[in-house]
Amino acid sequence: MMKFASFETIVEQIYKHAIPQPKNECSKGLQLGVSFAGGYIAGVLCAIVSHPADNLVSFLNNAKGATVGDAVAKFGVVGLFTRGLPLRIVMIGTLTGAQWGIYDAFKVFVGLPTIGGAAPAPVAEIAKE
Repeated sequence: MMKFASFETIVEQIYKHAIPQPKNECSKGLQLGVSFAGGYIAGVLCAIVSHPADNLVSFLNNAKGATVGDAVAKFGVVGLFTRGLPLRIVMIGTLTGAQWGIYDAFKVFVGLPTIGGAAPAPVAEIAKE
């Protein structure tokens, strides 16, 4: 949910605050780069939000008969949030950035509107450029 809840807002904020021209004046490559960056940031937020629960699930799956209290006793509350988080951020951020990049690349390919602006030119028109 965090990926979907944050992606569009992040992309809109990138265009509003980091890109000096309107989206429709940006190259297709820049637009896809913004999609990847927005997806990466959305993935980082997703990793942070889901990480404690994933740590709990991993612990409970590997320690037969263990409880949530056992996990908290072993890792501590802070440990549930921080144990393995940097690696998870890199993994989920990269995967989510790639997913949104592929999604927007397909939309550009077929001429559908992408996040934050009007529809791009269809592929046939891009080839003429």
